[in-house]
Amino acid sequence: MKEKIAEIKAPIAHEIDAFEKKFRSSMKSNVLLLDKIMSYIVKRKGKQMRPMFVFLSAGTVGKIQESTHRGAALIELLHTATLVHDDVVDDASYRRGFFSINALWKNKIAVLVGDYLLSRGLLLSVEHGDYTMLEIVSTAVKEMAEGELLQMEKARRLDITEDVYYDIVRQKTASLIASCCATGASSVNADKATVERMRLFGEKVGMAFQIKDDLFDYGAREIGKPLGIDIKEKKLTLPLIYALQNASWSERRKIINIVKNKSHISARVDEVIDFVKHSGGLEYAVEIMHKFAGEAQQILAGFPDSAYKTSLASMVSFTISREK
Repeated sequence: MKEKIAEIKAPIAHEIDAFEKKFRSSMKSNVLLLDKIMSYIVKRKGKQMRPMFVFLSAGTVGKIQESTHRGAALIELLHTATLVHDDVVDDASYRRGFFSINALWKNKIAVLVGDYLLSRGLLLSVEHGDYTMLEIVSTAVKEMAEGELLQMEKARRLDITEDVYYDIVRQKTASLIASCCATGASSVNADKATVERMRLFGEKVGMAFQIKDDLFDYGAREIGKPLGIDIKEKKLTLPLIYALQNASWSERRKIINIVKNKSHISARVDEVIDFVKHSGGLEYAVEIMHKFAGEAQQILAGFPDSAYKTSLASMVSFTISREK
């Protein structure tokens, strides 16, 4: 997997290295405690997918410049702020194998750190007059919060239809990747129509990405997250929604009862997983995932050929073939 990411990153390897150094330096603070926490956040960076989408999108439609670096930093600052706050909301002790900020420094400090990151992102944009990029990213953060709240509301009643599921995913997951691509295009002064095409490309990739994530819940072995975790958290994902839509009334009632009242029992979770597998839910989700990925590739095909565009196309393929 690392080899594949390195190959995708090749056209922007120099930009990503430069961005890392700038971002690390921008996270420094005179408050010792805050500086310590910022260093910890920088050290546990993941695959850098968000900056990669920003730089590759910028290169596909124009010439990468200093504003592209600011756009990538803005995405990272605001998104990291939402992750820190999410861990407090979820009372989560780990994120991607590392202790969460709230686990190490408690909730009060974690909330303040999230606020600090948010303000750093806002100031970065205001200081340089990057108002269009700020609008793009702020809209994504708003939609992510709305998507999370919509999912919480629906989880209580377990009445998510396929259309509502797409609305949740579009807001909660796809809006972030869409904002990365739109920010990249905006950073090189692309016109509104081009920025919108790139935003839509990112949204389609985000939809495919989330469906792939849903499928991990039904894998043969634990990959990236524990099996059945979505069921245990009472989240209705696409494979289960499809299976319930095509089940008899009594079977549907039985499965919903398990998810609602018995999802803490591993044997009953396994029952739900088997139900989905035998109902064609996985095959249907894979079909829809490929549909979104195909639509993303169609949008991308309209841009001029370049190494950046080739890497973006590879990002789409990687999204639906990744193993975690």
